[in-house]
Amino acid sequence: MFTIEDRRNAHERVLVLAERDPRVVAGAVVGSLALADGDPWSDLDLTFAVADGVPVGEVLEDWTRTVEAELGGVRLFDLPSGPSIYRVFLLPGCLQFDLSFTPAAEFGATSPRFRLLFGTAVERQALPQPDADELFGYAVHHALRARFSVERRRWWLAEYWTTSVRNYALSLACVDHGLPAHYGRGFDDLPADVLARFDGALVRSLDHGELLRALRVAVDGLLHVAGARGDAVAPQLRHLVQDDTLS
Repeated sequence: MFTIEDRRNAHERVLVLAERDPRVVAGAVVGSLALADGDPWSDLDLTFAVADGVPVGEVLEDWTRTVEAELGGVRLFDLPSGPSIYRVFLLPGCLQFDLSFTPAAEFGATSPRFRLLFGTAVERQALPQPDADELFGYAVHHALRARFSVERRRWWLAEYWTTSVRNYALSLACVDHGLPAHYGRGFDDLPADVLARFDGALVRSLDHGELLRALRVAVDGLLHVAGARGDAVAPQLRHLVQDDTLS
């Protein structure tokens, strides 16, 4: 595994690359290292502003060649987000490196985890939380798919949909509690009594009865966190997860 020193060295090398590239006019640390020292497992997350008129993709491709050649990076995937492009690399020792570029006119913080290193940043709106009603709607959809997959004896698919019900329900709880709802980042900070409702939603085996049991717990937890939002469909969902519903 990578060490903190490995991460620091990669950080410094990337900043040298920024210093030598006249197309790059500002840079910042984002993510867990922006406001604190993180921990031994924190990834490296750096974002840069590209001079207006310079194609972001051009700079990203040039830097990618350097990251691959000098840091041993392996490109994993790209994630466009508004005017920004994020490219995720895996460096030696399983160090994740998230590199992103944004046109200078739109370069700024979209969350509190942003520490400017050089240049200037503009005011930007924070990334919105997921829509609570949409999260609930997806969770209901996934509950249907989970139940039907159980009856079709599609065990792995049933596990996938059951887990998705639980995750969407927990994301909904995060929205209602003012916690980060993207990618499960707020799950561990939910109140203990909320999390306790979902303990049993963990699927322990690919067995008809076990899958249905876990789905029943996930649906019960979903309806609890949904509150009045779930009243219109609660009777149908509770009936759906009974043992003999589809017999």
